[in-house]
Amino acid sequence: MDSTIVAPLASGDLIQVAGLPLHPLIVHAVVVLTPLTVLALLLGTFWPRARRRLGIVTALGAALVLVLVPITVAAGRSLAAVLGPIPAVARHQGFGEMLLPWAIALFVVAAGQWAWFRFADDRVRRDSPGAARAVRVGLAAASLVVGVGTMVLLVLIGDSGARAVWGGLPS
Repeated sequence: MDSTIVAPLASGDLIQVAGLPLHPLIVHAVVVLTPLTVLALLLGTFWPRARRRLGIVTALGAALVLVLVPITVAAGRSLAAVLGPIPAVARHQGFGEMLLPWAIALFVVAAGQWAWFRFADDRVRRDSPGAARAVRVGLAAASLVVGVGTMVLLVLIGDSGARAVWGGLPS
């Protein structure tokens, strides 16, 4: 490897950990934690026993995703700035910057689901079964939309990132 390629990575503009760019290190936490959180959300939506066992864990996982996504995006921006204008990196960055609203929605739905079933569902079901059913259906629909949307975007981000890194390799 030519040292002129690696030299810009040592600049002060790059967010680093132990001399390595932070983005490829932290992105793996997002790639693992986000699908696990979506899975927990969907399990909690359609399987009451799983929801009781998971408790607040799904909302905490969504909160962690919500913290990690902006850090990962900031680290990715700093790496992209050092690498310069590369179309594949720009495509990956464009997809990556769309993830924060989905992470916010994932947290809101997960926290809302936990709060509803922890504090309100039993009481509202006794007083107004129709309203309780409407909220449960609304939470299920929101969980599906947020879960599927987040996962589709995560796959697009990962695919474009892999192509940006590995796409130029001869087959």
